Amino acid sequence: MTGDDDPRGPARFRLLATYLAGRSVDIAELPAGGSPFTDGRIIYVSPDGEQRHEVLVQAALLGAGSLDPALVKSLRGRPSTARRYLSLEGHRVLTDLARRVPLAATLELDGRPPTASAADSLAAAKGKGAVTAPPTWFGTIRPSRLVSVDPGPGARASDRELRLEFDLGALPDAGDEVEDSVEKSEESKILKLFENPLFSGKSVMDFFRKTMGNSRSDGDGAAGTETPVSAVRRARTAGPHARPLPTPIRFTDAETPGAAAGIGGALHPEWDVFGNRYKPQWCRVIDFPLTVPADIAAARVPEDDVLRRRLARVGLGPKVLRGRADGDELDLEALIDLFVDLRSGYSRPEHVYLEHRKLDRNLGVLILLDASGSSTDADQAGLSVHEHQRRAAATLAATLEELGDRVAVYAFRSEGRHAVHLPAIKTFDQRFGAVGRARLNQLQPANYTRLGAGIRGAGEILKNEAGTQNRLLIVLSDGCPYDDGYEGHYAEADAAKALEELRADGVACLCLSIGSTTSPDALERVFGTAGHAGAATLSELSPRMDELFLSSLRELAAPVPR
Repeated sequence: MTGDDDPRGPARFRLLATYLAGRSVDIAELPAGGSPFTDGRIIYVSPDGEQRHEVLVQAALLGAGSLDPALVKSLRGRPSTARRYLSLEGHRVLTDLARRVPLAATLELDGRPPTASAADSLAAAKGKGAVTAPPTWFGTIRPSRLVSVDPGPGARASDRELRLEFDLGALPDAGDEVEDSVEKSEESKILKLFENPLFSGKSVMDFFRKTMGNSRSDGDGAAGTETPVSAVRRARTAGPHARPLPTPIRFTDAETPGAAAGIGGALHPEWDVFGNRYKPQWCRVIDFPLTVPADIAAARVPEDDVLRRRLARVGLGPKVLRGRADGDELDLEALIDLFVDLRSGYSRPEHVYLEHRKLDRNLGVLILLDASGSSTDADQAGLSVHEHQRRAAATLAATLEELGDRVAVYAFRSEGRHAVHLPAIKTFDQRFGAVGRARLNQLQPANYTRLGAGIRGAGEILKNEAGTQNRLLIVLSDGCPYDDGYEGHYAEADAAKALEELRADGVACLCLSIGSTTSPDALERVFGTAGHAGAATLSELSPRMDELFLSSLRELAAPVPR
């Protein structure tokens, strides 16, 4: 019988320890003569001592935050101070615990605790005053074990940790997701040798498919998908001014809310124009599902026929039309079919040519909507900048999805560099259905505008998830970046630098300021050399939206200024 299965073993206290510590805690037994302690994930108890009391005090210390690394790291190499701190803090937390846990109420502790907080206990332990020695079952504190071990899932968040406030039960319904695509036909095993992230251009893959007799079946994959989703992490330049790569934030434990809800994110650099350098891992950018309650009655999206006709002209990829009456070259397959039919006694139209047209839309678009408090200014009609840009985002997303493009819609807002939020209204793998439209229309502006970090976070999502050869980031913002320590020339230069980085990585950028009164000069400073335009309403830009799209995509062929 193992220790976990033994009803008399220390594992029987695991539930008690987990409750008191406020996180998952295991129990293990020490060799004879060992003194009880914890490393934050396991509580070690003596084999022949008062195990229940040992678990009680060590778990209570964990739950109260008394053993946080920030507190106990100053106790390393000072065993006498650590013992004094354990006596004071153990007395304090057990006294507080006695009000709600009967087991703690039965302990005989001497009077009221002399300290009121962990910081007070630490200060008193480092002082010269007399401190009563702790009972043997208090065990000991091993600061080096607490500082070096990862506290694991469920641990108390530090001050730098980000609090995401959303309801996991309000995630988008299954009906709002894209249905599974039809089963793909068997692919050529030889062709698979050529499919790697560094050599997966559409034209190259089409050439090998045509040469080896393997073609892409109709209806495979989501709209606009032509290239396998892949990303190459690289820096554009080397040397002291090279751009640091983003560092992913890990959400790997399936038991954590982050992993269950599909939260992602990374630590991104920020450009310091005054120091002429990057600040690596400076901004914490988190993307997560937007879960505000969705009133389906608010799911209406304004239609724009002019916008649709203009965007329909944006045919970016060549498509081969087979069996045409006239064309650019002979269609050998159609010619063979015609020959077989004639020899069999049948007569059929002599449609034996191939025609090449730019009809195939292989475009992935991420719409990034400014949802900060700076977009609350209203025009003469009473509509705020946020309302204008929110309507524009809805119309653009619905139109592009209808035309067959891959589309995602994210909002962004910030509250300091450690809390840059990118709530996902529609991911690339979701339809822009009634629930998504309603959530977008009910999105309310709040907090601040750390524009550069939002652009970098959205750019990573676009590069990794669009799955298309052509990628375009559309930024809908009033062009007024502002946050804690992020304003003026510093913020404008960082936003322009973020757009420059994306263009260097092969992502086109188009920045639209709808309904705002920001001057053209200010927009020029914020958006830099990236394509940008401003108007009172989206309908004013619709007649030339195809030109804006294509000019932004063509800019990728031009050298990016340094």
